[in-house]
Amino acid sequence: MTIVHTIQGNRILVAIHGDLDLTTAAPLREALDELLDRYREKALVLDLSEVEFIDSSGLGVILGRYRRMGNRPLSLIGVKPSVKAVLELAGITAIISVTDAFKPAVKDQHV
Repeated sequence: MTIVHTIQGNRILVAIHGDLDLTTAAPLREALDELLDRYREKALVLDLSEVEFIDSSGLGVILGRYRRMGNRPLSLIGVKPSVKAVLELAGITAIISVTDAFKPAVKDQHV
């Protein structure tokens, strides 16, 4: 798993590449907690567009960060249908803003 973060105004954007499972949950949790401690006033946006699989450990990391955020917003973007289905089953979509993966633009072809 690879984690890349950028600061965009009042948001921490974190792009996650790889599965969110038992083996990656602890390093992700530590990285996110470090960012949340460093940028105490910023919202957190997790870009999951490169995440193909999430298990209960990954769900736990997301829910734990949601609780830790307090009044600060947390959102998930670029969520693929397979990951979104797991988030919905866990009830996460009821409390955290979730945006589907971006669909590639289709260019008009003129003859």
